[in-house]
Amino acid sequence: MSNTSHIDLAAEILRLKKERNAVILAHNYQIEEIQRVADHVGDSLGLSQKAAETDADVIVFCGVHFMGETAKILNPGKTVVIPDMDAGCSLSDSCPAEKLEAFLKEHAEKNYHVIAYINCSAGVKALADVICTSGNAVKIVEAAPKDRPILFVPDQNLGAWVTEQSGRPMDLWQGSCYVHMEYTRDSISRAKQEHPDALVVAHPECPQAVRLLADEVCSTEKMVTFCRNSPAKAFVIVTEEGMLHRLRREIPDKIFIPGPTDTCACAECRYMKRNTMEKLYLCLRDLKPEILLEEGLRAKAEKSVRRMLELSR
Repeated sequence: MSNTSHIDLAAEILRLKKERNAVILAHNYQIEEIQRVADHVGDSLGLSQKAAETDADVIVFCGVHFMGETAKILNPGKTVVIPDMDAGCSLSDSCPAEKLEAFLKEHAEKNYHVIAYINCSAGVKALADVICTSGNAVKIVEAAPKDRPILFVPDQNLGAWVTEQSGRPMDLWQGSCYVHMEYTRDSISRAKQEHPDALVVAHPECPQAVRLLADEVCSTEKMVTFCRNSPAKAFVIVTEEGMLHRLRREIPDKIFIPGPTDTCACAECRYMKRNTMEKLYLCLRDLKPEILLEEGLRAKAEKSVRRMLELSR
């Protein structure tokens, strides 16, 4: 990697962004420095919507690989780059497209309506009937045809929570996010004892034992709204620690405590944290690594993503 220690990375990123007519999208789990130079910071649904609406020539997606793919799916004529091509996702990896395809062929008689959580590859999106995010999953499931069984992939925890909320039974792919699986009943019970006046706000990717201890279970975007509107002054946030940057920035008069795990004071995604300011600068400078998708695959995946966006209006 080039030596960039002699330059003001934030200033150069903003200069290059203007020069390239680029838009920088950053997920809530990105480091604070990246969030501060981004045009939009949000969850998967919000960033997908921004990607679909942008008139920029270049989309820089500061997140993980499947997020860059989603932007490319919606913008085949634009250049889409990500800071680190190796920023993957354990949840996405738990459901390879070829295994899902084989499963659907093996159980073809069931005629599954496949709902895929957005944390999946373009190949899985191409096999799905519709995509969902943690923010709209209940709505997407409630809109599913009543005469077909649902296969929900790949997150078993989110799927179980959606079933609880909607009352709609589903067959669940046995995948999970390694970060949210680090939270346990014991670690969150300790946090509640140490911060008795704080409300516990957990992401639905957490295991059921953790969700049951939470005062609110919701997407990262809804965490902002809930904490802002709540009369409480302190919150234990049970999701990847990057979310606390945005909460503290947007709601500075309240206290946000990272949800602890059994082994550390907070949970950090090693994939999200592969992105750095230096890598962001270099990908804007060089317009690589670039997300490229075979057109047939992209077009199939677009149908399920567009369906989600239509249902989310």
